[in-house]
Amino acid sequence: MLRSEGHRLSRVVVCTPGDEYCRVSDLKKHNIIEPADPDRATEQHETLKRCLADFGSEVIDVPELAGHPNSVFTRDTALCTPEGYIKLRLGLESRQGEEEWMSGILDSLGEPFLGEIEAPGTVEGGDVILAGSVAFVGRSMRTNERGVQQLAAFLGAMGYEVRVVPLPDSILHLDKAMMLVGPERAIYGHGLVPEGSLLGFETIGILCGGPTTANVICLGGDEVIVERANQEVAKRLTAQRVVVHELDLSEFAKGTGGPNCLILPVERG
Repeated sequence: MLRSEGHRLSRVVVCTPGDEYCRVSDLKKHNIIEPADPDRATEQHETLKRCLADFGSEVIDVPELAGHPNSVFTRDTALCTPEGYIKLRLGLESRQGEEEWMSGILDSLGEPFLGEIEAPGTVEGGDVILAGSVAFVGRSMRTNERGVQQLAAFLGAMGYEVRVVPLPDSILHLDKAMMLVGPERAIYGHGLVPEGSLLGFETIGILCGGPTTANVICLGGDEVIVERANQEVAKRLTAQRVVVHELDLSEFAKGTGGPNCLILPVERG
């Protein structure tokens, strides 16, 4: 069950990088800046998995999907909710097909299927943050209005208050502009997330840009994973008595991904 991203992370799906991610040929097609170094990417991902496991999370590691270098970014493929998972529909054309792949994985884990986003709607998981009674949904270059409407219907039926956050094209996903760091605490980018959208939450504001991003993994209990280059955020969170694990995930920044992009939370609490 997953009601809030601020609760303790107890079960998560990840995908170790291999030939698909590290040897991609058409960078533009897959929105990858440059190919990752295979040894460094594997080492960094192993460190991430150890950190998750040491925290007490069950880490389910699955193989890459053939022909899909972005399958290492499991976050975007599905949304796990208190009533089951929603199969999403990815906004980047070269990623479409990953939804079916992840749906099969979640089915094998015994997760109930709730429904799916249908064309022409698109929703990517990095644009959705469940936060107790509130669900934040980013309307972005990857999550369109039709997708937002379909997702809002699912979430509204579960009792969530859906708060839509319009994002500029410079911000790929909502999780780059905001993320929970505890059940009622959120880090957010000034000028990207309206403060009125965050009513009811204790907020920690940052100036997003360059390596500074809200893209962190909330482990639960005011404990997070932060990319090592994201020093402003690490310092801000530490000053707010959040326990910060700084990990080098630079090989995944080459694929325009941050820590949160690398996990699909299945259960929290």
